[in-house]
Amino acid sequence: MLFDSLSRPNVKVAPGVGHLPGWLGIDKQCALVEEFREIARAYAGTPMAMVRPQLKSGQMSVHQLHVGRYWHYQSYRYVDNIEGTRVPPMPESLQELAHPALRAAAEVAPELEPWVDNFVPEMALINYYPPGSAMGMHVDEFEESAAPVISVSIGDEALFRMGNTDNRNKPWDDVTLCSGDLVVFGGPKRFAYHGIVRVNDETLPECCGLREGRINITIRQVGAKQ
Repeated sequence: MLFDSLSRPNVKVAPGVGHLPGWLGIDKQCALVEEFREIARAYAGTPMAMVRPQLKSGQMSVHQLHVGRYWHYQSYRYVDNIEGTRVPPMPESLQELAHPALRAAAEVAPELEPWVDNFVPEMALINYYPPGSAMGMHVDEFEESAAPVISVSIGDEALFRMGNTDNRNKPWDDVTLCSGDLVVFGGPKRFAYHGIVRVNDETLPECCGLREGRINITIRQVGAKQ
């Protein structure tokens, strides 16, 4: 890792955005990677397979696996099944991770506090970033709920960019995410543009479960229950 010798305190990146470096231990990282690997194997060749989505603008460089609910790019809505294949269930491991993550982030960014006791982890999007991949600035705006998005990184370091709610232009807040880092964004930044500018290849720690690349887990509440 490029930044393993530097002090990396918990910080409030912006109102409603908390960054907690090294929040998830290496053993749990490895266990999650193996769990995702098994899910991906089980659903390979089905409509729920882990694939690089094809968008109107082109094919993404990131591979995506959905659990709990499935975001159907063609119809722009969440679905529970496609052609008779149900979406993989939300793993207990992610359900158990959600509330401690949100509670810890709210200690840094108080704007998240209203959701600590009410957040419902309904789905997770597991993004695998192979070497050389990135994700453009976008807004997670298709959930009915305005609940925060919980994001955990595993593997190679990445430059995460949090923008504003109006457009993709500056001002930006850039944060280097390392393996085990937690980012939660909500409140005034829930519908802000954000993305991954780049992945720093060959920076992942040993025993995280990956040989190369990066996994990003985003846990979300889909329904408007608050």
